Amino acid sequence: MTEVAGPWMEVFERKEKSGGTETLLGGSTRTLAPLTADSPSIRRSQPILIASNRVKGVESFSSSIPSIPNPFPELCSPSKSPVLTGSLPPQSSDKHLIKVYGEDSHSRSVWVSAEATAREVCHLLVQTAHCSDQENWALLELHPSLGLERCLEDHEVVLEVQGTWSLNGDTRLIFCKNYAKYEFFRKPMLFFPECMISDSADVSKGMTSSELIQNLLRSGTCPEIQGFLLVKEPSRKAWKKVYFFLRRSGLYCSTKGSSKEPRHLQYVADLEDLNVYTVVNSRKLYGAPADFTFCIKPSRNPVRTQDLKILCAENEQTRTCWTSAFRLFKYGKQLQCNYQLSKSAPRSPEGSRLTDGKSKSEASLVAMDFSGKAGGRVIQNPMEAQSAEREEGQAWRRREALRCSLPNLNSAARPSSIHKSQPWFHGGVSRKEAQRLIEKQGLVDGMFLIRESQQHAQCFVLSLCYKLKTKHYLVIPCEEGGRKYFTMDDGLTLFIDLLQLVEFHQINKGILPVCLKHPCVCVAL
Repeated sequence: MTEVAGPWMEVFERKEKSGGTETLLGGSTRTLAPLTADSPSIRRSQPILIASNRVKGVESFSSSIPSIPNPFPELCSPSKSPVLTGSLPPQSSDKHLIKVYGEDSHSRSVWVSAEATAREVCHLLVQTAHCSDQENWALLELHPSLGLERCLEDHEVVLEVQGTWSLNGDTRLIFCKNYAKYEFFRKPMLFFPECMISDSADVSKGMTSSELIQNLLRSGTCPEIQGFLLVKEPSRKAWKKVYFFLRRSGLYCSTKGSSKEPRHLQYVADLEDLNVYTVVNSRKLYGAPADFTFCIKPSRNPVRTQDLKILCAENEQTRTCWTSAFRLFKYGKQLQCNYQLSKSAPRSPEGSRLTDGKSKSEASLVAMDFSGKAGGRVIQNPMEAQSAEREEGQAWRRREALRCSLPNLNSAARPSSIHKSQPWFHGGVSRKEAQRLIEKQGLVDGMFLIRESQQHAQCFVLSLCYKLKTKHYLVIPCEEGGRKYFTMDDGLTLFIDLLQLVEFHQINKGILPVCLKHPCVCVAL
């Protein structure tokens, strides 16, 4: 019986000498030896590296060629995955990815902290989108299927707002301009009519709109907003006229006319637990009798149709008064702090360090003056450089407008198209859409845009907001001395192009009720 122990085995060794060499052919001597007795000691679990001349040749050939840089480094992450490096999360684990849409339906995803407010997100988008100015930006909460929208307050935490959304809904955030967010601090008379304000402690005592703001911010005492509103009855298409009272304690309605007696007051909602939204396209979606519709809903619950309290005012001023009062009564001094912060100049992140190639290339340019006979000189004064830039732009525009207005040119080259590159020009949008755009960015005096007329060929329309209403002025082309001009007052004032018309009315009212102040722009991300 042969014994085998561990890695050892029986071998029969017989030594035969042939030409001085020894071979193992087996023999009668029985010994126990390792399987590879004559080879170096190695472990069976490790592979043996076999060097090959061919491999060495390839390595030496490849090492002699310089490495070729990757022409598309942004398409590959460090782990060679197809995920874009810009979409990877930052090093810190407390960042969250949110998607924000522009007004052109394009979106941008940004990483924000868990406590990021709407103001901070707006500043981040201003930097990443390279916006020309940093004022009057806002985040708009939009519910397209329900036609609801509201402007987030600057102190609201964005992730907490998104936490109240339905997972299967179409709710989104819109990055846009809003000039009317704090306009009631500047012009309270326009937003709070005295007929709608009363002192809740003394029914016979009236208050002015300025006193309303001052008492609320200084002493914390809250007056009362009152008036008739049309309310949509649940599960019915009918609208009922009801007298409402808005107090610091909540929203109430009267069951008997406009009576304020406690036995006639019915509690409707608590201000701390609701948000107010404006309703878009309310006639079609809810059968509203007018377009001045808004609604209130609980702030902690997802948006459901049965939770909406839809109200309709008789005009835009009444609706603005109610929605502004809801915000003012709910947040109080916090709104004043937000207003003060909005007036202060925002600090750019990481100082004044340049963050992209475009900024570096622009910083390397210098302003030159070639008007003298001694050659060009570098303009070192920033104010002089800006003045020279404006003069050069205006001189070029005058030459271009003169060339386009000459009578001997072809009709295809005659009209000037410089207005098409301006932010206030919105092409062939309709009258209703123009009103919607102005309303979306704030019904403040001087908000304007220019669009092509849909009823008059080769004409334009100036849409202007004044006293919470949008007015429309026809801009018609005319010829004088064989040259083409534009006018709004039957030829009394002529403009060589639309840009000159806008620049003139930014300084002079002319036939307009107010100077042009805020261009209605379309934000693209």
